[in-house]
Amino acid sequence: MSEAAIRIEGLSKTYAGGKQALNDVTFDVPRGQIFGLLGPNGAGKSTLINILAGLVNKTGGSASIWGFDIDAHPRNARGSIGIVNQEITFDPFFTPFETLEIQGGLYGVPKAKRRSMELLRAMGLEDKANAYSRTLSGGMKRRLMVAKAMVHSPPVLVLDEPTAGVDIELRQRLWEYVRGLNDSGVTVVLTTHYLEEAEELCDRIAIINQGQLIANEPTRVLIARAQEKLVEVTVDRDIATVPDNRCFQKIERKDERTLSVRFDKSEVNAGEVLSAIQRDGYGIVDVVTREPDLEDVFLNLTRAATQAA
Repeated sequence: MSEAAIRIEGLSKTYAGGKQALNDVTFDVPRGQIFGLLGPNGAGKSTLINILAGLVNKTGGSASIWGFDIDAHPRNARGSIGIVNQEITFDPFFTPFETLEIQGGLYGVPKAKRRSMELLRAMGLEDKANAYSRTLSGGMKRRLMVAKAMVHSPPVLVLDEPTAGVDIELRQRLWEYVRGLNDSGVTVVLTTHYLEEAEELCDRIAIINQGQLIANEPTRVLIARAQEKLVEVTVDRDIATVPDNRCFQKIERKDERTLSVRFDKSEVNAGEVLSAIQRDGYGIVDVVTREPDLEDVFLNLTRAATQAA
């Protein structure tokens, strides 16, 4: 069980016309984790997922799923992964129950071992089992896609923007189910533009930008890389002139008596920032600080990588 759930080595993809979507990407997805795969639009995430799904042919490198090379053992590799794509894809004239039964048959799951009703129940769709799929709401269709990806009980589940267009309540129910799957041993790979979700859910995060891997670290370690900190300071009188000091990376007036200050916590601390404001003659009434989060790290890394390119 020491082998990675997904192993990607030197993976590259160049489309006809010369567009390079992936450039020598290498990383492992550890078994049993919720793994975040993040990146801006067009970074190469969907290409990578489609290569794993067998929908796109790579032009270089290798990839294996649950120990099965996608070229040498394609059937076993595809049987080890369930993928929930961004696009909702199923026949609208089949019921949810029929959709799962057909998908189970395509994966060779014997009738006696199919879990169609169990999956519908887990996704809160039991009462819609025999309704036409076209009558389902957007959130219900999204949950049906998750159930469809799990019909063959794959050890690896890939969720590509699973909560796009889903309301907050349904999003929470979906994550509750995903956490339950992960607790039962399913490795989950998540792509999302909701960075707060990735920060809360993922054990480890990889970031791709312009087809290249620019980060791959445990979530807490990655967030700790952010050095910028924000402090909002309320002072005792109206601000006539915004203070200026070398310890401020950026300072601006939010309202008549509130300053917003960004500083590099590796060089100065909040006490020095407050002292600099006081030296300009302002008394401190209130202070609110904000720690850096995944969004800060993501923006800093992708901007730096883009500028370097």
